[in-house]
Amino acid sequence: MNDNLPYYLGFSYFPGIGPMRFDAFLARFGNVKEAFEASSSHILSTLGPALGGKFITFRSSFDFETEYHKLIAKKITVVTREDVHFPPQFHELPDTPICLYVKGDIANVNWSEDFFFAVVGTRKPTEYGKQITKKFARELAKTGVVIVSGMAMGIDGIAHWEALHEGKRTIAFLGCGVNIIYPWTNRDLYHRIIDSGSLIISEFPPDKTTIKGHFVARNRLISGLSRGVLVTEGLINSGSLITARYALAQGKDVFAPPSPITSHQSQAPNLLLKEGAVLVTDVEDILEEYGLKQKEIITQKLKLLPEEQKQLYQLLCQEAFTPDELARSVRAPISQVLTLVSTMEISGIVEKNEQGKYQIRV
Repeated sequence: MNDNLPYYLGFSYFPGIGPMRFDAFLARFGNVKEAFEASSSHILSTLGPALGGKFITFRSSFDFETEYHKLIAKKITVVTREDVHFPPQFHELPDTPICLYVKGDIANVNWSEDFFFAVVGTRKPTEYGKQITKKFARELAKTGVVIVSGMAMGIDGIAHWEALHEGKRTIAFLGCGVNIIYPWTNRDLYHRIIDSGSLIISEFPPDKTTIKGHFVARNRLISGLSRGVLVTEGLINSGSLITARYALAQGKDVFAPPSPITSHQSQAPNLLLKEGAVLVTDVEDILEEYGLKQKEIITQKLKLLPEEQKQLYQLLCQEAFTPDELARSVRAPISQVLTLVSTMEISGIVEKNEQGKYQIRV
């Protein structure tokens, strides 16, 4: 357990202090322990008499041990800013969450190496929106992309389900405590996400119910974790458009499909396209944007190669090699390596470059 967890948990549980006020506390007092244990006069001068008084009362009655054991009983992992499992992407936000509460195996993701991509949209999709969302979420998941969304009804839920149907991971951010299934109609999805080794995450403490502002805050985390955001359908004032706005502010890519101008649910994607979002008609448009198309091709080719060629292929995916260098790397006779690369060359898998080294044929 992190030594500072009690103080992080205390600040997170107190309803009057969010990420921005928490940052102000840290700036004044230096660290989370000093901030939580600051004198009453310092608390009052920092928060003001009304909120400061409430915090002093809360602090005196906050029982960390009791609350921590409740988390354990509910199988909730709490991750603070100082923990190795805290997503580094969130440190780049101007309002980094104080804590994250997680249902599922957080060790099952690699925040630095995995590719996270958001698929969001309206709670009331048209048939067109459903088809588009299923197509993109399914095909992205097949390539190993981790689908991120908000577990809402409609587009969000469809995106999560498509990833799960492909046996892939997905991450859902909630606007309430992670022990609350919201909306209730997605209870099967909630349990499936957890059971599949995927994650449900919130910055709000357990038992915290939904309010409108929570969903807006939740949306910044969806875009903040993701490399890009695809908005498949939504109204002009929809939450999905808010997520896209956050993405743009965070320097992320925004994608949208062309949508029928006769449909109200096309307002958000069509507006984004007017404003410069990347128009996508096929999942390859997204894959190529990030160089993922080549990775997918490599994965598919590996499946088809004979076992004795796979090791050579994986090496050549990294850089070009001479036959001698390949032989030393795989610890095989040069004659055997020459036979293998010659076969691969005839098959159009590899080619020789100007230096006489073998490389993957693009």
